[in-house]
Amino acid sequence: MTVSSTKISDICLIAGKIMLVNGGETYRVEDTMSRIAKAFGYANAHSFVTPTGIIFALEDSEATKFVRISERTVNLEKVTLVNSISRQIAEGTLSVEEAIQHLDEIDNTPHSYSIPLRIIASGLVSACFLIMFLGQWKDFVPAFIAGSIGFTCFIYFHKVIKIQFFAEFLASFVIGTLAYWMVHLGVGAQMDKIIIGSVMPLVPGLLITNAVRDLMAGHLVSGLSKGAEAFLTAFAIGSGVAVVFTIY
Repeated sequence: MTVSSTKISDICLIAGKIMLVNGGETYRVEDTMSRIAKAFGYANAHSFVTPTGIIFALEDSEATKFVRISERTVNLEKVTLVNSISRQIAEGTLSVEEAIQHLDEIDNTPHSYSIPLRIIASGLVSACFLIMFLGQWKDFVPAFIAGSIGFTCFIYFHKVIKIQFFAEFLASFVIGTLAYWMVHLGVGAQMDKIIIGSVMPLVPGLLITNAVRDLMAGHLVSGLSKGAEAFLTAFAIGSGVAVVFTIY
């Protein structure tokens, strides 16, 4: 049975969108889409991926499709699942209908971890980073509190204000304020270590890594744009803390 090019394009675009939205590198997205198309008989599929959109076309199809990416997050489990599906398609163990069904299920699956669990994890990460940066054990609990509340504020502000820069700026401002008052009241000892540990969950580590890997793979547009986004995030975090030091 001949499979329509429209369905093949849909599978490739859904897979690419899931990977790009959830933290996949640009070159990995393009490679996955090309492998899926090749497995279904289209050896020369063409794709152009940026952090904000995907353009895709099959060699024998006149239609070129575009998917807009307006919001991105980090969920590497979904990236891994899409990679697994692409391998099954390449091995010929998944039909077109089954592939679409599995990809839709992955796309519609909510985040693997609940918000309360992510907040607690952020607090633990903050406290552990404080110890790693040679902070005092006395500041373990203050760093946990500041990191948890700061990440909670980030999630809330990001829902209210869709511009991520302001959410990160306000969250780091809250962290800096909490650290100052905890040290001022005698609960904490080293304000700088508390702030450094608490802002670590906000640091764009994956974004910086993907930017470097995309640049090394020759995807200059994506690499530079992700690098600029990482710079703005770092600038927002630093600005929020700087405002606290300016006020107090």
